[in-house]
Amino acid sequence: MKMLLVRKFRVLILMVFLVACTMHIMIDLLPRLERRGAEGRPGCSCPPPAAAPPRAAAPRWPSKHTLRILQDFSAEPASNLSSQSREAAERAAGGGAGGAGGGGAAAAAAGRARRLIGPGAPRPPPPAGNAAPLAALFQHPLYRAALPPLADGDLLFNVNSDIRFNPRAAEQPEWQNEDHHEEFLPTGETSIDSYPNWLKFHIGINRYELYSRHNPAIEALLQDLVSQKITSVAMKSGGTQLKLIMTFQNYGQALFKPMKQTREQETPPDFFYFSDYERHNAEIAAFHLDRILDFRRVPPVAGRLVNMTREIRDVTRDKKLWRTFFISPANNICFYGECSYYCSTEHALCGKPDQIEGSLAAFLPDLSLAKRKTWRNPWRRSYHKRKKAEWEVDPDYCEEVKQTPPYDSGTRILDIMDMTVFDFLMGNMDRHHYETFEKFGNETFIIHLDNGRGFGKYSHDELSILVPLNQCCRIRKSTYLRLQLLAKEEYKLSLLMKESLLKDKIAPILYQPHLEAMDRRLRIVLKAVSDCIEKDGYDNVVENDFNTDVNTVTTER
Repeated sequence: MKMLLVRKFRVLILMVFLVACTMHIMIDLLPRLERRGAEGRPGCSCPPPAAAPPRAAAPRWPSKHTLRILQDFSAEPASNLSSQSREAAERAAGGGAGGAGGGGAAAAAAGRARRLIGPGAPRPPPPAGNAAPLAALFQHPLYRAALPPLADGDLLFNVNSDIRFNPRAAEQPEWQNEDHHEEFLPTGETSIDSYPNWLKFHIGINRYELYSRHNPAIEALLQDLVSQKITSVAMKSGGTQLKLIMTFQNYGQALFKPMKQTREQETPPDFFYFSDYERHNAEIAAFHLDRILDFRRVPPVAGRLVNMTREIRDVTRDKKLWRTFFISPANNICFYGECSYYCSTEHALCGKPDQIEGSLAAFLPDLSLAKRKTWRNPWRRSYHKRKKAEWEVDPDYCEEVKQTPPYDSGTRILDIMDMTVFDFLMGNMDRHHYETFEKFGNETFIIHLDNGRGFGKYSHDELSILVPLNQCCRIRKSTYLRLQLLAKEEYKLSLLMKESLLKDKIAPILYQPHLEAMDRRLRIVLKAVSDCIEKDGYDNVVENDFNTDVNTVTTER
């Protein structure tokens, strides 16, 4: 009798185990089954934006019922990020501008507010003035200095008109969309003019710059980033916060950083730099600042209003990402993905109802085509709550750095100084590594990647970011002269940035106090260089990097 009960118990346990396994398999297959059967059913529980064009085809992914299965209500209503921050920033910017424009400014603000609903709506023209300061800046001799002549070894890619280009050859299969109804790129012999703009950007990279000053492909690429159809989405591996890899219909790719903070929010004072949010608007502003400084070392970045349902959830094949979508108590579509920090229901990214802002940074060439080398920043922070880095306690640290390759020769130490100025103007403390193109060796520029932790505080200037400049007392003459130019009233940095950022589709990008903080920090940089010159002499501090007298330069590449 006892043995019979034991056998029955074992059979019962086995049946429970089999039932559990069956349910697990069914749940795992549910997204795929519903994706196949969802043709003809609505894919979003939320009404479409009023200005959105009618849908050409029904979505292929889960309906409201399926989303409810994944639903996990947020415990923090304030985590529902919306586009209202842009409206607040516009009001603040309008107040700071005074009465200039009056009704025209109100009309422009109303036009921007309407674009929150209809991303395809026409943009209002920038404010008219006596002259465009940005155009005048780029006509200045300092911004017309020619590069050295480029040899074959100075180009990242040697383009041959006979080359046969297949854009899908390097595309990773897990990022491809199943439906490829249209192909825009040729796969046979073709001219460079017919290449997509992302490829024109890639083949324009050389030893001295990511792109030339007036390369028309860059403006066209910025437009592509906000207008190209998104065909595939996947989470980017690595990193502390959620980032998405988006693939477009023309086979270009970009890194999407979603909005996490409103424009006017500052980093909380108790936050460590390594746990700060990555801000999408900081990535956009960094690209424009880099171009105004004439570094041209940040890949093109543009802001975009993304439909989370149609352009992320419905096209992703990443099940880990798809499973994190849910509907909030406010009936907004939300998701949180997987990452080290801020990837939870409490820090979910929520739309209004399914529209979310983000930055899209154009990809650099694939590593299989153009290898990049990663370098540890000599002035890297400790990334520890209590420990300090060596440079923070050793005032002569720069002397050690200058005796270590590649900083003992060439221009690398001057590149570090450029990057220091760039980071200080943004308030970016998170520069732990940097990259260069391996083909060019040590005689090339530093790529200014990953700027999302800039523009976090406008009420505080982090002077420790300037330590490399203060310790080394070295700077390029071209950089120094441009900084002096941007401190003048007619070329005021904040005004140039404001004008440049107005071109972005999700403008305004920066809260007005951030713009004013850049002017203040620029004066601090110039004071630091002035102190170095007074201490060590002009010729020992300012490195002449001009091939000719800058005042006589009238041509450029």
